[in-house]
Amino acid sequence: MVSEAMMQQVREALASLEDREGAVVLYACESGSRAWGFASQDSDYDVRFIYIRPPQWYLSIYEGRDVIEYPVTKDLDVSGWDLRKALRLFRKSNPPLLEWLSSPVVYKDRDGLADQLRALLPQYYSPRSCMYHYLSMAQGNLRDYLEGEMVWAKKYFYVLRPILACKWIEAGLGPVPMRFQVMLEQLPLEPGFKAAVYELLERKMRGDELELIPRIPAISDFITLELERLDAALLAPAEEPGVALLDELFRNFLQRVWG
Repeated sequence: MVSEAMMQQVREALASLEDREGAVVLYACESGSRAWGFASQDSDYDVRFIYIRPPQWYLSIYEGRDVIEYPVTKDLDVSGWDLRKALRLFRKSNPPLLEWLSSPVVYKDRDGLADQLRALLPQYYSPRSCMYHYLSMAQGNLRDYLEGEMVWAKKYFYVLRPILACKWIEAGLGPVPMRFQVMLEQLPLEPGFKAAVYELLERKMRGDELELIPRIPAISDFITLELERLDAALLAPAEEPGVALLDELFRNFLQRVWG
């Protein structure tokens, strides 16, 4: 998925970022199509990370900006969240963050942050919150990209992946895996539909993602039926868990990194 040369380039970019920002990157991984498993040769490298600043940065009457973002350069898209922001989102079972923790490509993991967060998943994972996120994503992408008789081949995956994520959650299989093919293989899906998706997947990975194609009935019909069904089956909300464990983790990392 990522060559050793590219791994080194990303790590050098992260080290340069640390020098400029006066922060320490704790965890960095690949997100987007390369981690999802349907990248084409010209897909960007989507690097996402969690960082921590010195203690005095947090001891202010004003909260500073808790996101670091840089313009895309040389196919490298790099952005990250402050640890405090990440832990607030973890408490809400934020799906993108949970996906980062299951990424098949990890560029950096300092002091086992990812393992510590995974260990807390039983207390903080919310199927309802995740399902709502993925269902809203699928509905929005359908409206934006797949309403006509001619559609962009790439956009099918931006509806299919969140629908399969909803089905994964609905089946009680836990947090959604990053890899699209894992869901495609492990969920009980109709063979004709799976064959159509695999054929489309092969086309995308060949580089056909910019091609405008006629809608594929086996896939479009599946999308329509599943979105109607999932909308009616949305799980009831649950209470948000407490913050004590996350506060402790945050303080421990401040101590470990800065002394």
